[in-house]
Amino acid sequence: MNLKDKSLDLHKKYQGKIEIKLKANLTDYEDLAWAYSPGVSEPCIVINDDVRKVYDLTSKSNTVAVITDASAVLGLGKIKPEASLPVMEGKAMLLKRFAGVNAYPLCLNTKSPEEFIAVCEALEPSLGGINLEDIKAPECVFIENELKKRLSIPVFHDDQHGTAIVTLAALINALKLVNKRLEDLVVALCGTGAAGSAIAKLLNKVGVKTIYAYNIDGVVKESLKNDEVVKDLLSNEIIRFKKDAKTLSDIMCGADVFIGVSIGDIVTANMVKSMSDNPIIFALANPIPEINPEIAKSAGAAIIGTGRSDYPNQINNVLAFPGVFKGLLEARISDINDQHYISAAYAIANILNENELSSTHILPSVFDERVVQEVSKSIKKITSS
Repeated sequence: MNLKDKSLDLHKKYQGKIEIKLKANLTDYEDLAWAYSPGVSEPCIVINDDVRKVYDLTSKSNTVAVITDASAVLGLGKIKPEASLPVMEGKAMLLKRFAGVNAYPLCLNTKSPEEFIAVCEALEPSLGGINLEDIKAPECVFIENELKKRLSIPVFHDDQHGTAIVTLAALINALKLVNKRLEDLVVALCGTGAAGSAIAKLLNKVGVKTIYAYNIDGVVKESLKNDEVVKDLLSNEIIRFKKDAKTLSDIMCGADVFIGVSIGDIVTANMVKSMSDNPIIFALANPIPEINPEIAKSAGAAIIGTGRSDYPNQINNVLAFPGVFKGLLEARISDINDQHYISAAYAIANILNENELSSTHILPSVFDERVVQEVSKSIKKITSS
């Protein structure tokens, strides 16, 4: 069978990928009396007197919801909420497999960001955290910011911050191989949506001063009609305008790094050749990268990363979000910020020692058990420092 048939066969065989299992025994009437009526009233009374006890007496302490409105699902765009459920189940599966975190997939039939926010607010008592997933930009930024203000549990939009964390981790290690520094880089960014805007912000936070950007409207500059996310990047000088630049080729000329979170086959070999010595190419569009890795290599790219698992250096969010949520839940962190993201990125990068690094090995495997543990520790470290 091909990939599509195998995937359909798996989903049909198991009717989904996740299930709920019991922690406590339920084999006789005594168990029933303790776990449910009449004994269950006791933890209810304790929690009612001190709501913080909910973390000690229920599964809230290790439970998140993966929540979407199905407005920007993978490479499919806006689809029906029911159709997005396999993706949300997959995310829940990864949280459980890699971090032992229980996760509920929730696909909302909402019509506006305000309605989405209201649903999340109503769900807060049952959850230890929220993983926002596959929500189109710029609405996803507004939703996350509002929920962070309103909720007392952590809210993490993986398409933004998971991508930014792993991209930074990959860049940290790539720079060790090409002997360049973050603060000296010129970065050409293609795509300024959820992932691109978050990448730009995080790179700026760690000292990257020069980021030029290109999106569906062309080279990003003040004179264009920009959405609120891009306006914020410009007003804070996170993205800068390269004089006389009119095309993606113009902003790539002389750049040290290209980061693409856009569409496939938009970069040519000549664009790579126009970059600085030992250029770094992170072509993350899926399923077709902005440039074919073989073409990028033949054009002189020193290090190439993609979003695909069939090429070296896959920049995969699963390196980040399981450990992030494990750390958030274990430390009962109510908010997550840039310092947590940066700490997580360095934790991922530092798993590989310099002897292990190569142009085709700048990130650890997603199956490396050290990843979740180190990321989790890095999240908790920020809280305690």
